Amino acid sequence: MPPNTPLLDKVASPADTRGFNASELKQLADELRAEMIDVVSQTGGHFGAGLGVVELTVALHHVYQTPDDILIWDVGHQAYPHKILTGRRDRIRTLRQGGGLSGFTKRSESEYDPFGAAHAATSISAALGFCAARDAKGRDNRVVAVIGDGSMSAGMAYEAMNNACETTGQLTVILNDNDMSIAPPVGGMSAYMARLVSGGGYQSLRHLGKSMARVLPKPLQEAARKAEEYARGMVTGGTFFEELGFYYVGPIDGHDMDALVPILKNAREIKDRPVLVHVVTQKGKGYAPAESAADKLHAVVKFDVVTGQQAKSTAPAPPQYTKVFAQELIKHARLDPKIVAINAAMPSGTGLDLFGKEFPERTFDVGIAEQHAVTFAAGLAADGMKPFCAIYSTFLQRGYDQVVHDVAIQRLPVRFAMDRAGLVGADGPTHAGSFDIGFMGSLPGMILMAPADEAELAHAVATAVAIDDRPSAFRYPRGEGTGVAIPDLAAPLEIGKGRIVREGTTVAILSLGTRLAESLKAAELLGARGFSVTVADARFAKPLDIELLLRLAREHEALVTVEEGSMGGFGAFVLQALAEHGALDRGLKVRTLVLPDIFQDHDKPEIMYAQAGLDAEGIVRGALNAMGVDNVSAAGAGRRA
Repeated sequence: MPPNTPLLDKVASPADTRGFNASELKQLADELRAEMIDVVSQTGGHFGAGLGVVELTVALHHVYQTPDDILIWDVGHQAYPHKILTGRRDRIRTLRQGGGLSGFTKRSESEYDPFGAAHAATSISAALGFCAARDAKGRDNRVVAVIGDGSMSAGMAYEAMNNACETTGQLTVILNDNDMSIAPPVGGMSAYMARLVSGGGYQSLRHLGKSMARVLPKPLQEAARKAEEYARGMVTGGTFFEELGFYYVGPIDGHDMDALVPILKNAREIKDRPVLVHVVTQKGKGYAPAESAADKLHAVVKFDVVTGQQAKSTAPAPPQYTKVFAQELIKHARLDPKIVAINAAMPSGTGLDLFGKEFPERTFDVGIAEQHAVTFAAGLAADGMKPFCAIYSTFLQRGYDQVVHDVAIQRLPVRFAMDRAGLVGADGPTHAGSFDIGFMGSLPGMILMAPADEAELAHAVATAVAIDDRPSAFRYPRGEGTGVAIPDLAAPLEIGKGRIVREGTTVAILSLGTRLAESLKAAELLGARGFSVTVADARFAKPLDIELLLRLAREHEALVTVEEGSMGGFGAFVLQALAEHGALDRGLKVRTLVLPDIFQDHDKPEIMYAQAGLDAEGIVRGALNAMGVDNVSAAGAGRRA
C-alpha cells in the first residue's frame, strides 16, 4: 500500500516548496523518504545514497531557484528524491525499466537535470563550466555541485577545486560526507574528514565552547559562537579548503532542516569566492535495514518494505561471472605469492572482497581513482609482482592514458580484468562496456581475451597468470554464467588460438565472448533452413588466430563475426586481417555484427541484445544478409548440409 503523502501530493515542482515553513519542510522530507522506500522496493535500484540526501534535496530545491539555478548531482546514485520533486513522480515507478526513467541524471529527461552524471567526481568541473557560461552571458543565476566524500578520492575533484578560484561569480559545492561511496571510502582525505568530525578533540572543543558561551553575557555569546565556528573550521579541515580558495562552512548535520536551510541561504548570497558547505549525512538514513547493512543497501533488487528482505530466486542459478573470476584468482594466488589484486572503490562489484578476505595484505582498494589504479599496478609489475587490475570496462576508460603510457609502452605485465563487458541492462549506456575491445585491442603488444562462458573465464585467468612479458586483458559480462562445469584448476590457453565448436560448410559464425551460446542457437535455426553452419569461438581478439580465420574464409561462402562491442573492435580486426591476406579477393561475403552506433537506453539485457541484433534471430538475419538471401524465403538457398 502506498505511503500517506498529503504534502508531497501538493508538490508538482520545486517551486511549490518555496512557501513552506520549517515544519512543513520536515514533513515533506519524511514523506519523500517514505515515497522513495516504496518506489525502490518495487523497482530496485540505488537506494542508500538517496535515503541519505532526502533533507538536503528538499532544502536545496527550497532555497535555490531551480531550474534557473543550476543543481548538479555527482554520480547520480542519490538523485531519486530529486527526480520525485522535479515533476517525475508520476513516472518514478518506471525507474530503470525499458522506456522509463534513467537511474541517473539525464539531460534529455528533465530541465532539472542540467548535466548527466553516472561516473564520480565530475560535478565540480561541470559546475565551473556552467559558471563560466553564466558569466560570459552576463547572467546572475547560482550554481551548485553536490559531491560525495567517496568521490573526493578522485583526482578530478581536486583539479576542479584548484581551478575554482578563477570563478568570479557564485558557486557552491556541497560536500556530502557520509563516510561511504559504494563501499567505505579509502584514502587519506576520507579518513581525515571522518576522523576529525568524530574525534574527541573536535567534540571536546564544541562542548567547551558551548559551556563557555552559556556563562557569558548575551552580547558576547555571539562572538563566542563565531570563535567556535572559526576553530571548528581549523580543526575539521576548513583551512585545507580555504587554501584552495573556498569559503568553508561546516560541518553541519545534513538531516537537520533547521540548520540546512539558513546555511544554504547564506551560501547562496556569497559571490566573491566559491563556497564549500560540508554536510554530514547518514547513508540509508530513516530505513533501519539500510542503516544496519554494511553497504547501507547501496543498490538493491525488489524488496519487502517491512522486513527489508530482497527478492531472491528459489531456483538454483549458475555462478555470477564476477564470482567465478574472484574464485579462480584465489586458486592461483594460493600457489603464487606474487599475485596481487587492485580495484577502484568496487571490492564487491569486482569480486575482490572475496580475494581480500583470504589475502588482505595482497588486496588494494585505491578509491575512485582509476588512473592511479592502473599506474599503481604498473609499478607493481615493474618490480616483479603479478598485478590483476579489476575495473569495470566503462570505468577503465578513465584510466586509458595510463594503460597506454604506463603499461603498454613499457610492455609491463599488468593483467586487466574488465567486468561488466557488453550491455548491462538497467544501468544503461553510462555503465555499458561497449568500447574496450577497440581501445584495448588497438594497443601494440596487448593480449585481449573474451571468454565464452565461466569455464573459459577460468582458462582466461590462468592464461593471464602465465603471461609475464606483456600486458593482457580479459572481458566478461555482468550476470550469470551458462552452468558449465569449471575445472578444479584451469590450464592456460595457447595464446592467440581459437576453437571450432560446430562444423559446417556454407556459413561460418566467428563469435568473440559470451554471444557464443546465441551463435549456436542461430546455427540451429539456419540449419533448419537448409544451411550448413560452422561456429567458432575466437577466444582472443588479439592476437587473432590467423590460421583459423583463413580456414573459415577458404572453406565457407560467408563469414559472420559476432561481438558484444562497438564498431572498430573485433570485426574490424578480422576485416583488416582478411584484407592483408587477400581473403576478400576471392569473393568471401563478410558481415560484422556489433553493438549499434548509438548509446542504447536501459532495458532488460535480453531486450537490448535483441534490439542490437546480437541474439540468435539477429545473427540469423546477419548470416542471411551476407548470403544475399531474403529472411522469409531462405529455405532452399545455399549449399545444403
